Amino acid sequence: METITPAEATPESCHTMHGYIGDKSKYLARLKRIEGQARGIHRMVDEETYCIDILTQISALTKALEGVALGLLDDHLKHCVVDAAKLGGEQADIKIKEASDAIARLVRS
Repeated sequence: METITPAEATPESCHTMHGYIGDKSKYLARLKRIEGQARGIHRMVDEETYCIDILTQISALTKALEGVALGLLDDHLKHCVVDAAKLGGEQADIKIKEASDAIARLVRS
C-alpha cells in the first residue's frame, strides 16, 4: 500500500463530502461579512481614523476569522477524521495528523 503523507492528502482521500458542505451558505455569509470588515479597516486607515479604533476593528476581524477556522476544524473532525478513524489504518493516521497540524497552526497564529 502506498504511503500518503498529510501534505499529499487530497480532498478525495476524505471518504465523504467535506464536512462544511451542509453549512456552506452560513460560511459564505460569514466570510462576506469578514470581507466587509476588512474593507472597513482599509477605509479607516485611508481616512486616518484613531489608532485604537482601528485596532479594535482588527481584533473583531481576527475573532471572526478564528470563528470560521474553528467551525471548519470542528466540521473536519466530525466528518473526515471520524470517517477515516472508522476505516482505520493509514488514512486514520493521516487525517489525525492533518487535524493536529491544523490545530497547531491555529494556536500559533
